[in-house]
Amino acid sequence: MTTGEAARELHAEALIDATADQVWALLTDFKQMAQWSPETISMIPLKRGGLRPGQWYLGINRRKAVVWPTRSVVAALDPGRRLVWDTKSSGAQWVWELAAEGEATRVVHRRPVPSGNTLMSKVFASAFLGGGVEHADELEAGMATTVAGLKAAAER
Repeated sequence: MTTGEAARELHAEALIDATADQVWALLTDFKQMAQWSPETISMIPLKRGGLRPGQWYLGINRRKAVVWPTRSVVAALDPGRRLVWDTKSSGAQWVWELAAEGEATRVVHRRPVPSGNTLMSKVFASAFLGGGVEHADELEAGMATTVAGLKAAAER
């Protein structure tokens, strides 16, 4: 496994036939995320104050029989346009960007790993998730599934 491949930036996007406000409302209703994401079971806020920079979320994730928690911190928030959270345990950022294109909205979902995967993430992925590169491939496919679920919900 090479860290560069496992830590590569992952990407998924779609053009959604809905306004950015409609898409944003769905995207930030984290209770729905588990319906679209193959790996997310739930996202639970850990601090008062709602969605805001500095808010912590407990993510419960799964891959087959393996279930694990993550703590993510909202790093950037531009309502209707951009949401970024850092997952400290893995070193990954999860980025959602929305941009109006006519009457539709372009949604871009990215997962950069600015400083590389953490040692804990590398060990966990190797021991429980089939390896870092393999898990990154699954994550990218899962991101596409999540974006497709968001699109379907927004276009109903």
